[in-house]
Amino acid sequence: MISRTTIDNVFETARVEEVIGDFVQLRKSGSNFKGLSPFTDERSPSFMVSPVKQIWKDFSSGKGGNAVTFLMEHEHFTYPEAIKYLAKKYGIEIEETVQSDEEKEQAGERESLYLVNEYAKNYFHSTMLKTELGKAIGLSYFKERGFTDETIDTFQLGYSLDEWSAFTDTAIKKGYKLEFLSKTGLTIVKEDALTAAATKTFDRFKGRVMFPILSMSGRTLGFGGRILTSDKKAAKYLNSPESDVYHKSKVLYGIYNAKQSIAKEDRCYLVEGYTDVIQFYQRGVKNVVSSSGTALTPEQIRLINRLTKNITVLFDGDAAGLRASIRGVDLILEQGMNVRICTFPEGEDPDSFAKNNSLDALQEYLDSQSQDFIAFKASLLAKEAANDPIKKAETIRDMVVSISKIPDTIKREVYIKECSRIMDISEEVLFNTLAQLLNKSSKESSKSAPPTSQPFDVIPSPKEQVKKVDALYELERKIIELLLLYGTKEEEFEDLILETDEKGNIAFTPEVVSSKVFEKIYLDLQEDEIEFANEDFKVLYSEIISKLNIAQDFQVNTFINDLEADKANAVSDILMNEEKYVLHDWARNLIYVKEKEEGVSQMVNETILNLRRHLITLKIKELISTPIVNGAYEDKSVLETVRDYNTLHSILSEKLRRVL
Repeated sequence: MISRTTIDNVFETARVEEVIGDFVQLRKSGSNFKGLSPFTDERSPSFMVSPVKQIWKDFSSGKGGNAVTFLMEHEHFTYPEAIKYLAKKYGIEIEETVQSDEEKEQAGERESLYLVNEYAKNYFHSTMLKTELGKAIGLSYFKERGFTDETIDTFQLGYSLDEWSAFTDTAIKKGYKLEFLSKTGLTIVKEDALTAAATKTFDRFKGRVMFPILSMSGRTLGFGGRILTSDKKAAKYLNSPESDVYHKSKVLYGIYNAKQSIAKEDRCYLVEGYTDVIQFYQRGVKNVVSSSGTALTPEQIRLINRLTKNITVLFDGDAAGLRASIRGVDLILEQGMNVRICTFPEGEDPDSFAKNNSLDALQEYLDSQSQDFIAFKASLLAKEAANDPIKKAETIRDMVVSISKIPDTIKREVYIKECSRIMDISEEVLFNTLAQLLNKSSKESSKSAPPTSQPFDVIPSPKEQVKKVDALYELERKIIELLLLYGTKEEEFEDLILETDEKGNIAFTPEVVSSKVFEKIYLDLQEDEIEFANEDFKVLYSEIISKLNIAQDFQVNTFINDLEADKANAVSDILMNEEKYVLHDWARNLIYVKEKEEGVSQMVNETILNLRRHLITLKIKELISTPIVNGAYEDKSVLETVRDYNTLHSILSEKLRRVL
């Protein structure tokens, strides 16, 4: 168990905008930050972070909360793991009791896979640095590649002994189960053909140098292993198999070390291999990641897209592989990203070029040799077409296909004009070709869409178009919001006292009283004996009132930190509800929204009066729905009660008009 002191220190120190900024590129928007949702595939920002309230809200997925809940949602951390991650990030010492065998046993399967991978990473790293064979073989290899001790430590590089089950045997002795060693792919388990009961175990990565593959938050997902012998039957590079924690198509090697630099530089360099990443990082270009030798996938691109819109793809000087590799560019364009391409001289790759050049020379080369994708593709394909008209036509069409992938209409037109200039062909022909491609893509999309039950477009009736609003839910939610935002605020409230003159006419006499918002709400609800209908709001209301009564300096972020994840999500949803309008940037269109603080007392009075009036309406409906016998209500007092309630409803409506 982590001590309460540690948890409190973490919450006091951690800044939600800094924590989320490691995973999402955030841009200032008034007093808040906004960015692309890390939970859905979107191209316009719907993700808001409030530094003042220390909460976040994702309007596209409905998720929200504080820094801890973000890590739990995004990285699938447990609560203790999220606290430990933040403690490590902010250099806070963790006070906790030793985890018992029983607690280890109760850890979930997914967590067990992470624990096994973490142990393996440390084992391989230690084996390389502290054993004679590790130093002689593994460490020597990395030293020959020019990697420093600091770099080896940063990337936690390691070595797996060239023995059949050295790692597996040690791991089992340490208490790690064979079941999870097998599921992570670290151990290969084979049943004996003679007896199903007997099994043989083998280390998957035996005799290989090891490259741990980390998630964006630094969790060990899997491994890449390079063989050091010239065995032609064995693959040069071997990756962990797919598991519950490792999905090759959704991971980028080096993203953990590169994320902050990518966001800061607002650019990502994409290479092919592990050593390309490491060599660039060591030279000083840290905003670099690798697809680990696999074909680039939309999931990997979206991972980069959270941090920057700008990506430069780096290819080595092998012209033969360029045509195949460049296909991944279309996938990047589809995500609305800005793509540049840079190739290295023949015989060079990112690894060797970074190793043999200074940081200034490397940076100067990347800046001067990077080309816009359309110019690069034109030069590459034009060489192949030479003087062949047919091949030239195919080349032009290939370029227009790439342009058609760009979602932004303006960018498409700019690239069409550029293509026209480079390839010496009329813009009209290119625009017609583009229109054909877009039309074809639209038809294919509509064919693949699920069929509807109606053959024609049916315009729904007005009743169907309007979504029914649960007024009671909205009013109770509004009270929670007022308590959270302005609970301790001292305000002057105008109470309207109902009086009757000598002639029986009703009149309202204003009386100004000063009190805190939470006291006003609590006393008014108590006076009418109003209880919340929504159970979640009822619990929240009770907890908030209790905290406000005790704590003189009530802080929303502190209150949220003590809530369970689902309640924290609900509170952040309430608090950030109106922040979504910031996303539309009304001020840019000269539309200015009135600040809530300008009329807190009015909002409080208006909400309570509306709640009272709504509850009376419900009560009237309930009364008039009672059984009628022989044309009259069984209970003779029903009509009189309904009349009294209607009178009260009118009085409250009059009060409400006076408030507004």
